[in-house]
Order: sequence, then C-alpha cells, then structure tokens
Amino acid sequence: MAKKQLVMLVTAAWGIRSSFQSLVALLIAILVIASIYLRQNNEQVFEYGTTHKSSGGLSSRCNLFSGKWVYDNKSYPLYKERECTFMSDQLACEKFGRMDLNYQFWRWQPHQCDLPRFNATALLERLRNKRLVFVGDSLNRNQWVSMVCLVDSAIPLAFKSMDNNGSINIFKATEYNATIEFYWSPLLVESNSDDPVNHRVPDRVVRVQAIEKHAGHWTDADILIFNTYLWWRRRQMKVLWGSFESPDDGIYKAVKLPRVYEMALQTWAQWLEVHVNRNKTQLFFMSMSPTHQKADKWGGIKGENCYSETQPVIKEGYVGDGASPRMMRVVDSVLGELKTRGLNVQMINITQLSDYRKEAHPSIYRKHWETIAEEQLSNPQNYSDCIHWCLPGVPDVWNQLLYTYILQL
Repeated sequence: MAKKQLVMLVTAAWGIRSSFQSLVALLIAILVIASIYLRQNNEQVFEYGTTHKSSGGLSSRCNLFSGKWVYDNKSYPLYKERECTFMSDQLACEKFGRMDLNYQFWRWQPHQCDLPRFNATALLERLRNKRLVFVGDSLNRNQWVSMVCLVDSAIPLAFKSMDNNGSINIFKATEYNATIEFYWSPLLVESNSDDPVNHRVPDRVVRVQAIEKHAGHWTDADILIFNTYLWWRRRQMKVLWGSFESPDDGIYKAVKLPRVYEMALQTWAQWLEVHVNRNKTQLFFMSMSPTHQKADKWGGIKGENCYSETQPVIKEGYVGDGASPRMMRVVDSVLGELKTRGLNVQMINITQLSDYRKEAHPSIYRKHWETIAEEQLSNPQNYSDCIHWCLPGVPDVWNQLLYTYILQL
C-alpha cells in the first residue's frame, strides 16, 4: 500500500510543470511514506509487546514489566485448576479449601502495550523436537507447574506423560517430541540442600566453584530458565572448598551476602560461557519472586502476613521488603558481564509486578507435608505459605512474559 502511494504521489509531482512545485510535491510524498512506515512499525511493536532496552529486551517502545493489574473475570484464568492433569497439591488452593477465588482473575496490563495472550499450540510448535528446562528452586518449580498446566489442555491424554526421576521432572508432549522439564538446584551450584526431598538443612553449605554435577543434566537444552534467590536469604553462607564426599578434608569459610551469591553466579556464568551453544540455546533468568510476610508494609496490621488477604496492592510503585535490591544488582552485573563476552541471558523481571499480589499465595490452603500442631492451628499466621503462589495465578503471567520472548527471539 505504501509503495503504491509513493508512486502515485511522485507521478503527480513530476506531472506539475513548475520544477519548484515538483520538488515540494516530492518532499511531501517522502514525508507521507515515512509517516506511514513509522506508524506501521510502531503498531507492530506494540502488538508484540517487546520490552525496554534497559531490561535487555528487543525494543525501547514498551516495557512489559511496568504496568498494573486489571480485574478480568471474562478472559481469565487461562485454565482451570481441577482440569490441569499435573497440578501440584502445594499450589492447588481451591482444592484445599480456599473459597475466595478472585486471585485467579487478574490480568497484567503493561502501560504502553498489551501482553500477548498465551497460545499453547504456538508454544508447542516452537518446542517441537526441543527441551525447555527450568533450573532452580521451588519458585521455578511453581512456574514449571504453571507452564505444564498452560499447555496441558492442548494435548490429548494419550500424547502426554510425566516422569519424576530424582532432581529432574520431565513433562513430555509426544506428538511434538518436546519436553518441559524442571531440575531441582536451589542454589545453582552444589550444596548440601541438593536432595529434592530432604533439603531442609539448617546449616547450609555451598561449593561455590562446583556446578558440573547439576549442569550435566541440562547441557543440551534448547531453552534454559534459571532462578535462585529464596535459599540465599540469610546473612552469610558457609562455603566449602573440597568435596561433600570427604567433608572432613575440606576447608570451610563463612562468607557474607551478597558476596557469596555473587561467587556462585560467577561460577554459573563461567559455565554458560564455555558450554552453551550460542546458535541453539535461549537463556533466561527469572528475577526474584517477592514474599509477603509483613502486612504492615502494605498498610496491614503489624505481625500479620498474607493470610486472609483477598485484594492486590493497588497503589502503583509499591515496593515491599520481600526482595533484595542489592542481590538484584548482583544479577544485573553478572548478566551484564556475560553480555560483553557475547552471551545474552534475558532477564524476565517479575519482581515488581508480583510484589503487588499479596493475596495470591497459598497461605493455609495447600497440602501440608508435616502435621500442624494445635498451637499453630489456633494461629494460622504461623503456618501460612506467603512464598509460593496459587495456580492458576501469578506464575501464569510469568510464563506469558517468557512466552513472548521465546516466540520473538
């Protein structure tokens, strides 16, 4: 259409006898075409919803991570809890008695564009003959379950399966020869918390220079999504130079945060730089998922937490204390260094948008793996889960963001 307009305008211009008038007409034609071209390009950018360059995204025209939550009970949730074949009992809040289900009906609305709606078939086509692997802690597992639920309804029962084998969980879409996997590695590097079941170790120890034990399980993945934050939330961590097989022969040293976090991420980054196939693998890092342990931070009662909350924080720009800015700066620094060496790891910044959602945690509405004591039962605040997220819910939006990047990169 633009080319035809240009030809018509240029022809008209040359048809005018005065050379001055011809020049003016020609300049007008060029300006018109330039305007049409820019408008079409802008519309495409807003349609796809790319992100701000400072976030490492594809365009500066729309920051997907800056926006607000909009109540939308017509197009959300994206799936139903009871219809997800592989739903986790830790995240199935409705199944375990939650009556208020409004947490399922909130849609993330970026300020300058629309977040593309998740299309399971489009993602599965992109994943044909590929491995998508989430690596990290239980928040990344939370997101993995969400991703499985998002694609579940698009796959007939006979063409999907789930395999749990120690630290790795594999969902397979056989028709596409595609897998969506989760690998348990809460600190990314080796630690005494690496057992997928028995990992609640009070005296946490890490081998900040050792990652091969884990990395061997996801070396050939096509898409890798990492996270690590929750397990680092302490003043210091004990670092082991040596082996867990011969702990008495090693050297131990307590290293404060965030330095020990930085040491581990540098080991992770060095592994990526050497081993990742840059022509094959897409790399992502999920920013910190905030907790909601202190109600007074959002205007609630001091001493209470997310228990009984039913509405998000509405005030834009709200920042709680459930995430660590200095640790986020460490991640930014490590990813920045990797980029200078030619390896791009895309940060998916979920922290701010998740911080608003104080009401979307399981609280007491989940399966409890340990018996709840009588004194706890009398005060539900004491055993409320204000860390993980109910499904359907907030992690579905994390996956919408991830989906947008996967289909564009």
